[in-house]
Amino acid sequence: MRGDDTRDELTVDVVVVGAGPSGETAAGRLADGGLSVAIVERELIGGECSYWGCIPSKTLIRPGAVLAAARRVPGAAAAVTGRLDAQAALARRDYMVSDYSDAGQLPWLADHHVELVRGSARLVGPRELEVTGPGGARRRLRAERAVVLATGTSALIPPIPGLAEAEPWDNRGATGAKDVPASLLVIGGGTVGAELAQAFRRLGTEQVTVIEGGPRLLAREEPFAGDEVRAAFEAEGIVVRTGTEVTAVARADGGAGRGGPSTATLGDGSTVTAERILVGVGRRPATGDLGLETVGLAPGRYVTVDDRLRAVGVTGTDGPWLYAIGDVNGRALLTHMGKYQGRLVADIILGRRDAAGHEVTDVADNGAVPRVTFTDPQVSAVGLTEAQARAAGIDVRVVSVATGGVAGSYTMGEDAPGTSQLVVDAASRTIVGATFTGPETQEMVHAASIAVVGRVPLERLWHAVPSFPTVSEVWLRLLESYGV
Repeated sequence: MRGDDTRDELTVDVVVVGAGPSGETAAGRLADGGLSVAIVERELIGGECSYWGCIPSKTLIRPGAVLAAARRVPGAAAAVTGRLDAQAALARRDYMVSDYSDAGQLPWLADHHVELVRGSARLVGPRELEVTGPGGARRRLRAERAVVLATGTSALIPPIPGLAEAEPWDNRGATGAKDVPASLLVIGGGTVGAELAQAFRRLGTEQVTVIEGGPRLLAREEPFAGDEVRAAFEAEGIVVRTGTEVTAVARADGGAGRGGPSTATLGDGSTVTAERILVGVGRRPATGDLGLETVGLAPGRYVTVDDRLRAVGVTGTDGPWLYAIGDVNGRALLTHMGKYQGRLVADIILGRRDAAGHEVTDVADNGAVPRVTFTDPQVSAVGLTEAQARAAGIDVRVVSVATGGVAGSYTMGEDAPGTSQLVVDAASRTIVGATFTGPETQEMVHAASIAVVGRVPLERLWHAVPSFPTVSEVWLRLLESYGV
């Protein structure tokens, strides 16, 4: 691996465009399989998740979560005095993102014999790319076997009048904050908006308001999940407004200078003024400048793929050669799913087969996606919601119990809210979806993922005995409620 390679042309077996978690995983597995691999990155090795997403956001969430957990435990609660040290939390964030340096990532690429090419890649034809380096120099890359696109997404900023002039935060601005604002307006009640709203409230922001156009927070999850998160937010002093939208934004200083408070006008005519505005309304694919049009695909859109992660609609070539993994294909905008796809695409390109001798295909993205929203209460889920299952024509039966209704929950403290729910295919008596809300439920979702992917019958699950006293004992309560 030569990160400073300046050859005008480079031919390898596979070129991976994008060195985030998806691209890194694919590149390493391909190289370990004996192929020559080059990976192209225009920003930092490690990608959005490492520097502007999962790692810094969860680092900022953790201090407040620890204090909240301690306050629920008699004896420990008395020791929680004073305010959270926000500057120490921000310093910890800087440490966790390596002060926005990717030097520590380079040895991993070298160990796996992956060649790093820094710059912006653009397709110029089948298996051909041009890379423009930091200094403007251009290089031609040729892939003998395949090109793997792993360029991810960027934050979507809606065209609200005055919003751009208010210099809003997106996920990068919020996770990279240098200080904690006195007031914060969050536009969007999905995972990004909800997590960061609570994080900043606990870091010391006095006034936090969340505006969600839909009827509830976390609209893609079970309705009770959004309702429980909203109740927790309001108990902490976070104002939640659903069913309304921001229609305009105006700088409180009339637009003079940089920064400063802004006033947002809502659909009902009311206003909210905040020192900072955070936008968390969605993502858009980073495909606008990839040269997709040179191979028959539409730039600026998600790259549609089949269950072998091959780009659909590629023209002017024989046989599959273009693949798309991670957020850029729009299947599941989650780091762990991108890494899963990275492993899959490597095995597909290497020609590997599963234990039964079948071609490797994407299974998890088709109804078995695990996800966690790191609010308090946490929302941990996998597979289909009840509504999604019914829309898919599955005859389901739903059972739910209180997450806090087992001894393991009581040992963690008092007043621990939460609900555990299974969505069961009544015909096969297998789980197609599960949701767990409550403190620290993220460690419960993998067992549900195994049940969903493995299509384990309820009668078999009954023999999976949870340790006592753990919160996982809620599985027994769920099976009992179903009648097993």
